[in-house]
Amino acid sequence: MGQFTTALITCGSILAVILATDSGNRRITTVRTTIPTLVAVLAVAVSVDSFPTAGNDMSLHLAGIGIGAICGLVVSSLLGVHSDGAGDVRSTGGPGHAAVWILLCAGQILFAYGCENWFGARMTRFTADYQLSGSDVLISSLALMSLSMVTARTAVLQSRLRAARAATTPVAEAGPDDTDTDADRSHRQQRGAR
Repeated sequence: MGQFTTALITCGSILAVILATDSGNRRITTVRTTIPTLVAVLAVAVSVDSFPTAGNDMSLHLAGIGIGAICGLVVSSLLGVHSDGAGDVRSTGGPGHAAVWILLCAGQILFAYGCENWFGARMTRFTADYQLSGSDVLISSLALMSLSMVTARTAVLQSRLRAARAATTPVAEAGPDDTDTDADRSHRQQRGAR
């Protein structure tokens, strides 16, 4: 499978599920946050034939993962999170959030198309100069970038869900007998006497 086809399958499926699950005012649930990650894993597994590891291939893979994580964190910052009157934690994905996801996915697809049709000779020279395994490493790096974008988004939504729940959970008032031990009271009295 070529770069363009792989990017189209991976990015297209990820974009569709992200826009379906994040657009508008939606309740944050574990299922809602993990479905895009599962779709991304499935898309990568179906479309990527190999993960080359020779030469500098691992460096390019790590760069793809890092760039994807940063992009995922940036785009996730555009999701507003709030608690509604019923106590549910919700996120709001507006046009800016959708536009950034569309731009990131379209950029990957366009790059993959360009590698096959516009600047194939330069990419061949680039992979040879930097000791990369040709187009296979570019395909797998783009797929890992997409997967890490979705994983970062899932991590951000899960952490925001936990933080919102913690902020709305009432804390029981503790009396001095509930938390103080004799050693704690003695230590406080000694400090106060000084």
